[in-house]
Amino acid sequence: MSVQTKQLPERAHGVLAAVTERLEPILNTPITWILPAILFLLTFRLYPLLEAIRMSFTNMNLVAPDYQYVGLESFQQVISSPSFWTMAKVTVIFVAISVILQIILGMILALAIDYGVKKHLYGSVSTRVAVLSAWVIPGIVIGILWKIMLIETNYGIVNYFLVQSGFHVVSFLSDPQMALLSTIAANTWRGTAFSMIMLYAGLQQVPQHLYDAARVDGARALQRFRYVTLPQIKPVVFINLVLITIYTLNTFDMIMSLTNGGPGHATEVLALFMYFEGFNRFNLGQAAAVAVMMLLVNVVMTIIYMRFLIDEEEF
Repeated sequence: MSVQTKQLPERAHGVLAAVTERLEPILNTPITWILPAILFLLTFRLYPLLEAIRMSFTNMNLVAPDYQYVGLESFQQVISSPSFWTMAKVTVIFVAISVILQIILGMILALAIDYGVKKHLYGSVSTRVAVLSAWVIPGIVIGILWKIMLIETNYGIVNYFLVQSGFHVVSFLSDPQMALLSTIAANTWRGTAFSMIMLYAGLQQVPQHLYDAARVDGARALQRFRYVTLPQIKPVVFINLVLITIYTLNTFDMIMSLTNGGPGHATEVLALFMYFEGFNRFNLGQAAAVAVMMLLVNVVMTIIYMRFLIDEEEF
């Protein structure tokens, strides 16, 4: 009996070795290593996307358990909504101004930090940390922080300094125009950090000998930026534009905590409307229709960026 007991571990080890030997050619293939990522993308990315597209063709509602396929009726109801085109206009203004400001400010910060690092100036690291702190804060928290700063009394941080400087209290959140500008400012403050990271990484790939040759030819700083820096980082600018456009178009958490879409519909973008439609009014079909429309807008904007920013030979 003891002899058989001793032989069991040896047999198990032999079986394990045989199985390992058979599986070794499979385990050493690239598909084995990328399979977890593929399963993750299929489960949490592709399936929700396909499910949202399917739901957009139904009248699905959280209150009623049964639903039917209604074709494009959900899209027609969304487009015929009295406030849809107002929200579309607000969304275009919000996204366009936010993206432009994020690109410009991100480029300025990236150039400044790159110059500071190359010249070993004091404060380069602290500047990067200060900018990145805005990026890591959740959108809900950013909205609350900005709401505290923009309180429309003498106790609001911004209005306090305005009153101390001799100005009147500004209606940052109750005036429609000022509320929209406030949301753009808050979103720009949050998103500039991401643009700075992307563009700074692109600047590190520009060969130094190109700048040296431009200086020898007598090119000034703006000329070097236009004819050397921009052509070299054009692919990075393209990726940055696509990503921040998608992020800004999908922004709703920060706006919800800052203005909740008000006053009226002055700051209600399509992403926030989709959230309200799905979780406040329980119309999942129409919420999915808005999501599909936003997906199409993202695809169209990406194609436009590719057309104007990326040359065919760069692919």
